[in-house]
Amino acid sequence: MKPVTLATERLVLRPFEPSDAPAVYTACQDPDILRWTTVPSPYGVKDAEQFVGTIVPEGWRDDTTYNFALVSRADGSLVGAMGLVRLGRLHTPERQAELGYWTAKEHRGRGHTVEAGRAVVRWAFSDLGVERLEWHAEAGNEGSRAVARKLGFHMEGTLRAKLVYEGTRRDTWIGSLLPSDVPGGTAPSGAADTPVPDTTPYLPYPG
Repeated sequence: MKPVTLATERLVLRPFEPSDAPAVYTACQDPDILRWTTVPSPYGVKDAEQFVGTIVPEGWRDDTTYNFALVSRADGSLVGAMGLVRLGRLHTPERQAELGYWTAKEHRGRGHTVEAGRAVVRWAFSDLGVERLEWHAEAGNEGSRAVARKLGFHMEGTLRAKLVYEGTRRDTWIGSLLPSDVPGGTAPSGAADTPVPDTTPYLPYPG
């Protein structure tokens, strides 16, 4: 996949660049990011350099993860990170992907992550043909769940002992978003104008 750039009212969503490493390192010193995401802990400068210089470009190249840097259009600061991950089922009949994100501490509470999420969701449905988008978070991650709910994800329950964290199995929450859940509107700059309809018929269980 050739990396793409999306734009919203306040943000530019672009692939990470080597020059982003210091900002990524600084953001990932936040205890909440270390606690609730899968970034290495402790998080060092080399971790940031490997992420922006190797992990991100390889993910785009190999179609395994599509990671975006969320950059403020006002001052160029790094607001956070967002990506489509676990893309192994994107080009199978399942047509699935998973949305993941983190937000730098100083930018929380301003709606940036939801704004970026709406852009990535519409890009996933309109350009990539995703038919089911999932969200996962360790049970207790209320901030991530609040963002997912604002994006329209339907909370589907708790997966018991799904995650191993610091040698202990933990429960995770799961939610899903379908193209039909997304209201009509203007697509982000860089994406197709309108979402494509589901190509696989959906037969919900009536019970």
